[in-house]
Amino acid sequence: MKTERIERTRLVPHTVDGVTEMVLDREIIEVPAPPRDWDHIVRTAVTIGAVILVTVSLTWTTASIGGLLAVAVAAPIAYGAAVAFDTSWIMCMAVEWLLRSDPERAAAAKRAGRFALAVSMAAVFAHGHLFADTIVGVVGALVSALAKGGWSIAMRVHARPLDPLTQQWVAKQRAALDGKLAMIPIRRELQRGEALVHAEQRSLAGRADGGSADPDQSGPVSGQSADSPDALEQPAASGPMTIKDAVRTALDSGIREPDRVLAYVRKVADANAKPDTVSRYIRLAG
Repeated sequence: MKTERIERTRLVPHTVDGVTEMVLDREIIEVPAPPRDWDHIVRTAVTIGAVILVTVSLTWTTASIGGLLAVAVAAPIAYGAAVAFDTSWIMCMAVEWLLRSDPERAAAAKRAGRFALAVSMAAVFAHGHLFADTIVGVVGALVSALAKGGWSIAMRVHARPLDPLTQQWVAKQRAALDGKLAMIPIRRELQRGEALVHAEQRSLAGRADGGSADPDQSGPVSGQSADSPDALEQPAASGPMTIKDAVRTALDSGIREPDRVLAYVRKVADANAKPDTVSRYIRLAG
């Protein structure tokens, strides 16, 4: 029986000069080695082979189509554009792999990949037919087909098919999750809109209050009198009180203390009224 050596660690008590501490003890032991997983080895080999085929196909297609396009444009541009041909169906296969548990959505990527492969093969065939012969064009075009076939086989090796009932369950769970994810940017958009609305309202309110904060500005004198503080807390009937109106109303109702006048002004006129402004209006009214 094959064995393998592994390191095992554990905490053990260790005493020095009558003081005990838990220390880490290491020991090497031999355990039976697990049997070789040939399925995993073969699966890995298939995946590596598919990657190699795709790399070879991308290189060959780029060289062939780049040579074809270089007749009409500069070589760097031609070979740069040639990369797009095989890259297109490779990307479609990557999307097909990501959507492997959603056959309906993966079908579109599969169709697009087949179309991109056909276009790529046709371009490679055209290059071989024009610059060599028809056989070279056919063989060169088959390189991309073999690469796509090898990658399709690798995908089937890694695939985990779902039965119809489980597939429906997965679809409903994904739909619910997709709905939650879709609401994230929508909520952000709504919050940004609400923030803009509030900012606009604060800006307009600040401009309206700013005109009445000037002590030199005159405004209508409120002749309102009140018998109780509760009545004084109501705004003027014609609209919001100015600071000047609020000061005169407070003085007319018998409120003389500057702190109380300031509190009343901030309550019924301007929450950001300055004590100096209110004191100036008190002196002018006196």
